[in-house]
Amino acid sequence: MTGPFARISSRVAALGAGLVLAVMSGGAFAQTAITVDKGTQAPIPIAVPSFAGGDMGAQVAQVISADLERSGLFRPTAPGTYPQTPDQIQAQPAFPAWRSTGADALVSGRVVPQGGKASYEFRLWDVQAEQQLTGTAFTADSANWRRVAHIIADTIYKKMTGEDGYFDTRIVYVSESGPKNRRVKRLAIMDQDGANHRFLTSGKDLVMTPRFSPRDQTITYMSYFNDKPRVYLFNIDSGQQEVLGDFPGMTFAPRFSPDGNKVVMSMAKDGNTDIFVIDLRTRKIARLTSGPAIETSPSYSPDGSQITYNSDQSGGQQLYVMNADGSGQRRISFGDGRYATPVWSPRGDYIAFTKMKGGRFAIGVMKPDGSGERILSESFLDEGPTWAPNGRVIAFFRQSPGASGTVKLYSVDITASNERLMPTPLDGSDPAWSPLNP
Repeated sequence: MTGPFARISSRVAALGAGLVLAVMSGGAFAQTAITVDKGTQAPIPIAVPSFAGGDMGAQVAQVISADLERSGLFRPTAPGTYPQTPDQIQAQPAFPAWRSTGADALVSGRVVPQGGKASYEFRLWDVQAEQQLTGTAFTADSANWRRVAHIIADTIYKKMTGEDGYFDTRIVYVSESGPKNRRVKRLAIMDQDGANHRFLTSGKDLVMTPRFSPRDQTITYMSYFNDKPRVYLFNIDSGQQEVLGDFPGMTFAPRFSPDGNKVVMSMAKDGNTDIFVIDLRTRKIARLTSGPAIETSPSYSPDGSQITYNSDQSGGQQLYVMNADGSGQRRISFGDGRYATPVWSPRGDYIAFTKMKGGRFAIGVMKPDGSGERILSESFLDEGPTWAPNGRVIAFFRQSPGASGTVKLYSVDITASNERLMPTPLDGSDPAWSPLNP
């Protein structure tokens, strides 16, 4: 089995699932394919009625509908217009009746509890062409129904846009509480829609800049222990934590290489702040930059061959790109203002950044050669971009002005047309988007 259904079967297996029972596929969607990264596209009207199967069926459909709506590419139609019950749709969709609701696509499904497990089935229909586009059926643990819903939403997104989905993912971030002069900062993690929120650290020690490994559920972050900065590795599933190294100077902005075998970071040493890389298998450290400039916020290209970073070697804070061994350093940002926190897109086509100009902070993207700069959001303080694994949505944090200003997480797509607040129970900063859950 290949394509999205191979991914579904492997991810469902991680949920305690049984054998994938069936895969049902159909023709191409009649509507013109969505171009996710260009211009403003009218959202596709899609009907996502409750799945057959009582409360759990309704909950699964609600999560799917919310995922699709939040992407900005789909407009779920109002449930009050639905012409059939979930059981009636299972027998056969009444396509003329569904067309009268304005829906171009229809999602139908069924959930059947089986002890501690449940069987899940869904189908995606092209209402205009009156044909099934895709569908699947499988068994998974009942407790993991939300993940099943996200996986189904990813499949629908992929089929109708041609882009990989990003709904079965998590966000790790720094949860903030307390007065501004005594801020308590804890690592926290949640699903991309805000569900299943939990704290990972107690708040006893200050934490900063968590970043996901691209290969497993491990994060790297910086924390102050006895007023000394340390870089840690933390396995989210096992709770196991280890110090990456006790370095003589201040270390910060750690980030994994694409293969997960290295961590690149900044280190203050001998009066300079430069970029170093540590091999996690051998713990050997290599210096990549040198000189009087401050160089920080390194981020690898998806193939691991290059690193983008910011440096003030030109007299102001600007973005640079170099080869992974430190050679070939070249400046790529030349616009007005200062640039920081560059992050390479998982697709390799853009570098996201924070831009500071005129007392305001913005999130933008540019191509790796520095061309095509575009601002996606701007406010008193927008900072810290992180990419969804499909490279089409960016999360960041926004601070409101004033002594009592809040700090909240937001997302925006690369067309800048779909900005959304990401719900957190407290203030939040420094988000990092996970890869697709295994």
